[in-house]
Amino acid sequence: MARVRHTKNELKAQREALRRFQRFLPTLELKKQQLQMELRRIQSTIDGREARLDEATGRVGTWVRLFGEDVGMGERLSAKGIRMGESNVAGVTVPVFLGLDIARAPCDLRETPPWVDDGLEAIEGLLALRAELWVLREARSRLEEELRTTSQRVNLFEKVKIPEARENIRVIRIFLGDEQTAAVARAKLAKGRLLAPA
Repeated sequence: MARVRHTKNELKAQREALRRFQRFLPTLELKKQQLQMELRRIQSTIDGREARLDEATGRVGTWVRLFGEDVGMGERLSAKGIRMGESNVAGVTVPVFLGLDIARAPCDLRETPPWVDDGLEAIEGLLALRAELWVLREARSRLEEELRTTSQRVNLFEKVKIPEARENIRVIRIFLGDEQTAAVARAKLAKGRLLAPA
């Protein structure tokens, strides 16, 4: 802690700092609450998507033997990219999943088994769920980082800056009060010496 000067100007500066800290603290606390609520919402969404992914993987499990046939599934389907937007949550830019661009080669119905179309749709669904989960986890990661920073700031204001400013104000006021009392006492002594007979 830096040494505080015991002056009226420093007293004024400490009072202004205290007012500033007390004005910003509620904003930081509100931001922290918003981030926590959004994190809970995203985690709930992630849990739901993971459950859907597990269910879809289980459904695809019945197709596993069919995927063993060489019908060129890998050449028929390819992911081109994830379409993402952005959203602002309490001042944090987070990605939003808009969709997955998938290129699908046409199937010749006479040369491919009848299950290929259904299999390709099932794989597309799995890829889309995995892409959405990746975007949701990225959003969660950004929000967690911002929540950590905001929590540190809230704690800094609550536990360090505000008590420090209050203590500095108290010490300066005591010092200035003692100075004023000493000045009054000196003035009385000087007056007493002037009025005393020589």
